Amino acid sequence: MKIPTTLKHKPVIVAENYEQIDGRYVGNSDAKGLSLGLAQWNDRGKLDISAKVWRYTGEKWSRQSEELPLHRVLDLAILVSRGLMHFQDAYRYKDLYDPEQPVIDRIGLQGDAMTIAVCTENEKINEDMKLFNQALSDDGEMIGERLRTLSRMLKELGY
Repeated sequence: MKIPTTLKHKPVIVAENYEQIDGRYVGNSDAKGLSLGLAQWNDRGKLDISAKVWRYTGEKWSRQSEELPLHRVLDLAILVSRGLMHFQDAYRYKDLYDPEQPVIDRIGLQGDAMTIAVCTENEKINEDMKLFNQALSDDGEMIGERLRTLSRMLKELGY
């Protein structure tokens, strides 16, 4: 499906037909495309780049389409990566985390840090940690494929 170019987000680089590779939603996805473009929140003279997930209801483009600044997309990739690292060793804990030390890591960014922690305020955290771990296991091959692709591209970029 073609991503619209008449809306406020101005696509520059697109991945159309995303529903054909949308993880476990393949064949039943409303996410029809991804794009990198000029952010819809740009004011005159201001220029931000954003990434957007284009969702289609079957009749119109969804208001739930997501547009994120690039740094947030990368921050999410960092969060996913660190979360995966946690779950690789989580088997050591009865509830897949240390309740005495729920902070998993602090990752330095922009002179401060992104603190990554288990959400102990979730009253069903023990059950949800097990479900999350199971979902990671179920999707391991699909996630691994994307991580290997990302790793290869980051190496090619010199990172």
